[in-house]
Amino acid sequence: MSDSFAASPAASSGDYSADSASDQPVVIRSAADITQLVNRGAAKISDARVVIAIALGGVFLDAYDLGALAFGMKDITRQFGLTPSGAGFVASAITFGAIVGALFGGYLTDKIGRYRVFMADMFFFVIAALACAFAPNEWVLGGSRFVMGLGVGIDLPVAMAFLAEFSKLQGRGNKASRVAMWCPTWYAAISVSYLLVLLLYAVLPATHTDWLWRLILGFGAVPAILIIAIRHRYMNESPVWAANQGDLQSAAAILRKSYNINAVVADDADKTPQVKVRKAAWRNYGTLLQGIYLRRTVLATVTAVASSFAYNAVAFGLPVILSSFLKQSMISTILFSLGLNLCFAFVGGLIAVRYVSKFGAWKMTYAGYACQLVAMIGLALVGRPADGGEAAISIAMLALFLFGQGFGPGSHTMTFASLSYPTSLRGMGVGFNQTLMRASSTLSLFLFPVLSAALGTGVFWVIALAPLAGLIVLTAIRWEPSGYDVDAEDFNAEAGH
Repeated sequence: MSDSFAASPAASSGDYSADSASDQPVVIRSAADITQLVNRGAAKISDARVVIAIALGGVFLDAYDLGALAFGMKDITRQFGLTPSGAGFVASAITFGAIVGALFGGYLTDKIGRYRVFMADMFFFVIAALACAFAPNEWVLGGSRFVMGLGVGIDLPVAMAFLAEFSKLQGRGNKASRVAMWCPTWYAAISVSYLLVLLLYAVLPATHTDWLWRLILGFGAVPAILIIAIRHRYMNESPVWAANQGDLQSAAAILRKSYNINAVVADDADKTPQVKVRKAAWRNYGTLLQGIYLRRTVLATVTAVASSFAYNAVAFGLPVILSSFLKQSMISTILFSLGLNLCFAFVGGLIAVRYVSKFGAWKMTYAGYACQLVAMIGLALVGRPADGGEAAISIAMLALFLFGQGFGPGSHTMTFASLSYPTSLRGMGVGFNQTLMRASSTLSLFLFPVLSAALGTGVFWVIALAPLAGLIVLTAIRWEPSGYDVDAEDFNAEAGH
């Protein structure tokens, strides 16, 4: 099986349709049968959609924290007397923790299952959010955000595995569109943090504005606790992962509960020859760089690193850009940031979800990077606006960047990471991708305060290198994961074994 730009047809081991759900028993003889049921969307009424929404909880908290800290950095810097390097340390601590978390989270996701990892990682958010709120100095604040990063890093591989393994292959609500849902969820969380900042800014007395960042960061514990409770109520193990471990009975039980599919294991299933599925092991990280997976890993990694570097610099630096470079007041900075995220980034993410099955992840990512490259060049050329007209151009360039991020790399770098690997490799594939992507985020969050202080608006030329790198690798590797049955590779002896 070779990589190609056109999506290959789904592998088929049985003719399962949506009408087979609930009423008639569906006989299971192999793990491949479980995969086919999920890929064909053979469910009527189920908790699967709830599972998809819950899976995005960690994404929401990650983005919420980024947006909250972005507005708090000026006050944190002033209160703790931070240098640009100190501010970079506080900003990047969460992503450094996520590097460690993703590396181990990817392995654990494939080793012990999606459910166990998913239920544990939220506690990192609760503990860390409360610690941030009461941090007496930058070291405690940075350490708390490192712990939060561990939760983020562990959560993303398992979240993407759930999104991929609880969705059908093609049609509305397919795997690619469900994975892309992480992007509008991210921007919705950013917008929630901006709204909360706006509310607190309006009600806090002027003498207590230094409480703002503590309240906004500490509030992150509230949704984390809610997510823990809801996950306990609705979540189950991925039936595809359970089947791949040889536990067909548990996989069938999950299908009955979460999909309302009357799945039963055949009496002779144990006697049916089973394809030996790859087991979780640290050496599987090396498998990502071999055979058919090498090109996919290179594409997924470079696009993710480039997207993360550029977006974190712009999104985290947005309040700085608006207040310092564009000379906006605090209230204008909040309103502009909220408007740009909702009207351009969030809308772009919704467009990605709606149209990825039609245009594909590759084309939308390419177009998004092109928009971002134009936006960064435009911002660099304008520099510090001399009048209202130039300020309007700069804001339009920020809008173009965020819109391109929303419908392009922001949504689909995760599509490349999640849907380039079968179930047996998916956790480690996303973990590997997240490890390098978070390293890029760490570098970006650390460097932006330093480079913006040294270069001023010349920092946009540096950021422009990221979408340029994305365009180059996309031109070199034309791999389209949307609509491709990558899970079939676990049952194909020629694919990666």
